[in-house]
Amino acid sequence: MLSDRNALRVALARFISRSGAEAAFFVGIWGKAAYEFDGTAAQIALVIAALGVSSLIGSAAAGTLVDRFDPRKVLLVAEVLFVPAALSLIFATSLTMLIVLSGVLGLVTAPINTAIASFPPFLTDDPDRLSKMNSLVEMSGMAALITGTAIGGALAKWVSIDAIFVFDAVTSILAMAVIYGVRLAGDKPDEVPIEHNSMRDLREGIRFSFASNRLRFYLLAGASVWTMFGLFSALEPLFFRDILDQPPETIGFVNTIFGIGLVIGTSLVARLPRAARSARAVLVLVALNGLGAILYVGTSRLPIVVAGGFVWAVMIGVFVPIVRTMLHVNSPRAMVGRVMSVSQMLGELGKLGPLTAAPLLATIFGIQQTLAGGGVILAIAAFAFWRVARHLDATRTVPVDTLEGPVISPHVSEL
Repeated sequence: MLSDRNALRVALARFISRSGAEAAFFVGIWGKAAYEFDGTAAQIALVIAALGVSSLIGSAAAGTLVDRFDPRKVLLVAEVLFVPAALSLIFATSLTMLIVLSGVLGLVTAPINTAIASFPPFLTDDPDRLSKMNSLVEMSGMAALITGTAIGGALAKWVSIDAIFVFDAVTSILAMAVIYGVRLAGDKPDEVPIEHNSMRDLREGIRFSFASNRLRFYLLAGASVWTMFGLFSALEPLFFRDILDQPPETIGFVNTIFGIGLVIGTSLVARLPRAARSARAVLVLVALNGLGAILYVGTSRLPIVVAGGFVWAVMIGVFVPIVRTMLHVNSPRAMVGRVMSVSQMLGELGKLGPLTAAPLLATIFGIQQTLAGGGVILAIAAFAFWRVARHLDATRTVPVDTLEGPVISPHVSEL
């Protein structure tokens, strides 16, 4: 089918582009900050904060652009802008320059992520196929973590860290060539009119997202897991350097194993029963993500770290496509871009909160204890919302186990 071929193109573009992005972040930016510039926890946190704040701004704009134009056009333009932003990191000769240029990179990366996340509803209306497409697109992104970090580690070892940023730029050019041939499904009447004013579009997207109990639940559940990435973004390279006493290429190796776990997790989603697409299942996955993080950083033995990272990655791989599918099926097509924009923004805010506290917490409690403590809090907090999740599951319009039944609207099915 035409939409299937287009979904494969989107997945391939995602894989190519994200391979470069993962290499640039996990080995390139982290490598420069922690090893070339000998950055402290606070300094690395500033680098990640620059990425996060600029990504927040980029995400805010991206959703309105997707709804006004379409994800294909937004992605093509964003990839064009990404090329010089990636190459500019070669010229970062100090930590201050790295912070500034990382901010520029985050600004153009956010529209890429928002556009990719918005594609499936523009290719199909069927909830089952939405789930499969989200699984496919996310699986390609997770697979990119394997190839990207492996190539990044090899480039850092055999060429230079700066060569990673050239690789990142090249992958964006290749992704543009792939995405250019994507054809979206036929236009359908908009269920929610688009305001042709960027700020009004953004405000309406935020209002709509939080006015819906279902959307609000899945948005906040998704953001909760990203809080762990705020802690890990600032402290994980120091965990490898100071706790494990490992060189930067080890980060690439471990994240390659992590990527394998992500791919396995996302590949499982299409095979899960429809009961997995429920609010309570999402909360269980949030808790399992917290436990997986504890397993990852709970010891200073590298084999256990690798195994723990793999287990955690499987949990993340299952979690992300399920949450994204729940957001898609509960959003009218005219609002998909803005809902995904709000999702991206909350994810960035979720990262920025712990990021600001991570250096102080690491000084007080230690790097390893702070990372593991974040996992404990996440696992416990998940079940504080169990009653809310149970109510959402009990009152949805379409029962999970009878999804073939009547649907009120292709994108407001309250699944």
